[in-house]
Amino acid sequence: MWVSLDSSFGLERRSQLSFQTRQFVQRVSFEPRIMTALHWHGFDLAPSFGIHETAYDSSIGSTRVTGDNVQHFARDVSLDVSAPPLSRIFDAPKWMGRGKGARVKHVIEPRATYRYVTGIEDFNRVVRFDDTDILSNTHEVEFSLTNRLLAKDSNGNVSEVLSWQLWYKRYLDPTFGGAVVPGQRNLLESTVDLTGIPFLDGPRHQSPVVSVLRYQSNLNLEWRTDYDPLRGGIIDSGISVDRRVKQLFVSLGNYLLKSNPLLAAPGSNQLRGQITYGGDNRRGWNYGFSAFYDYRTDVLQFAQSQVTYNTDCCGFSVQYRRFSFGTRNENQFRVAFAVSNIGSVGTLRKQDRIF
Repeated sequence: MWVSLDSSFGLERRSQLSFQTRQFVQRVSFEPRIMTALHWHGFDLAPSFGIHETAYDSSIGSTRVTGDNVQHFARDVSLDVSAPPLSRIFDAPKWMGRGKGARVKHVIEPRATYRYVTGIEDFNRVVRFDDTDILSNTHEVEFSLTNRLLAKDSNGNVSEVLSWQLWYKRYLDPTFGGAVVPGQRNLLESTVDLTGIPFLDGPRHQSPVVSVLRYQSNLNLEWRTDYDPLRGGIIDSGISVDRRVKQLFVSLGNYLLKSNPLLAAPGSNQLRGQITYGGDNRRGWNYGFSAFYDYRTDVLQFAQSQVTYNTDCCGFSVQYRRFSFGTRNENQFRVAFAVSNIGSVGTLRKQDRIF
């Protein structure tokens, strides 16, 4: 049995054209979770149960932000099932350059995840500050299929050369407990954890099909696309290349977006780049920088830089972020202090770090 706990207390503020919160909005969250793993005839099962307790001392009324409290007490049940993989071994083709006697193994890994969340009754009264505030009721099943090509050279070294992963979600509750508002963009945790491209403008039973093709060698390549079966076409496509030389990592990519203007910009053509030196846990100084530039609109839409210093027992990180997406034009500073084998405190969360 594994037990985890994620909790936070924050003083938040948001200002935009349609409304403005007061200087400090208190938000408290408490999220314990328990899970285990079972193995049965080649099947791997991982059931879990969690509680999401979140309280706000402000909320969105009919026309403005008020001082009325909002509290959520959500229950989260999930079951992850991995079926026995299918595999076959072949002689490696000459173009792979693995040497005489090298072998290749093709592996197919099917997987499904069931999730049920309930208890969030006032989703549209919550002021959105970050992804903590987009958890909604849901009843869904996620399917994934992964193809892997593993190569073993003449010295017995095994590495993954090629992989192709597909994800798809089936929503048994198309309104997400009433959280979906028809005719506008809806961002929920159930959609964001699948793809960063908005697609929910009303109730729907199915998500886009996400495809990620990766080739790994001295120079790594990745091609990602999202196909929306309701629109009958590809809504975004991106290709990136990256290389790591010891502690130095460099990545470049190009992303095309063809989205409904109701959900996002009518189209964008982004150039993305990232360069880092070191890593999140490496001792000493570590640096990172990334940026997104849309050359259709000639705008630097997003940039972030991070500096991390680690010792044997602890470390601290400072991150600066810059956003420029139409009406959203803001700067963010985030910090974190971590103690080895205990945890970290601060405003820079693990999922937001550049490393």
